[in-house]
Amino acid sequence: MRQSGADLVAVRHVPDEQRFVADVVGGEAEIAYTGPRDGVVALVHTEVPEESRGAGVGEAIASEALGWARASGLKVRPLCPFVAAFIRRHPEYQDLVA
Repeated sequence: MRQSGADLVAVRHVPDEQRFVADVVGGEAEIAYTGPRDGVVALVHTEVPEESRGAGVGEAIASEALGWARASGLKVRPLCPFVAAFIRRHPEYQDLVA
């Protein structure tokens, strides 16, 4: 679990459900993934409740998911447009892209 962002978003990995989640205002935020397969994990969907958008929640979850991929020796396939844009804005993660 990592705490980051202005509101200290607590992100947790739920591997049995293949997602990273955070309890936030308005419900639960998440990044869902598939895999890994052949050393690659696909980040397929990001959801942040409307009430928590713009507060750094998506960025906190993306950072946690990408950190996990790096620590696990995995590459990522950013199928989710939010994650793809996040990686473009953060060059420190671009080496992870499969």
